[in-house]
Amino acid sequence: GRPYRSALKGNWGVCDIEDVCAAAKYLSDKGLADAKRLCIDGGSAGGFTTLGALAFKDVFAAGCSLYGVADCSALAADTHKFESRYLDGLIGKYPEDKELYDSRSAIYSTDTLSCPVLLLQGDEDKIVPPNQAETMYEALKAKGI
Repeated sequence: GRPYRSALKGNWGVCDIEDVCAAAKYLSDKGLADAKRLCIDGGSAGGFTTLGALAFKDVFAAGCSLYGVADCSALAADTHKFESRYLDGLIGKYPEDKELYDSRSAIYSTDTLSCPVLLLQGDEDKIVPPNQAETMYEALKAKGI
């Protein structure tokens, strides 16, 4: 709802990742899910959360990113005009806050990612360009995932 959307302002890639990880841990702590077999998936912004949870936390055994954002800086530079300033409210001003953009991008934290990841992307996506999935694929392939 509205309070959650407000919490994301300036905190995208932080509170959303904490939220999904807390939910998964809650389910496993209650015996409703197997902690060793937790998986996560999401599309677009949810794909961003998926990749971030896999790269920055050790909660999930696997994940699937559907047209997810792997590199916030690249998205800020590559997306269509309608969405070009959208991330300013979710992360910070670009390019002034580029360091913050990069710190929240899974593409720069593949060294901490070690589980299987399925990347799905459409060739003609105008919102999340295919290079998001392509660069993530190349980084994971180089790592042997």
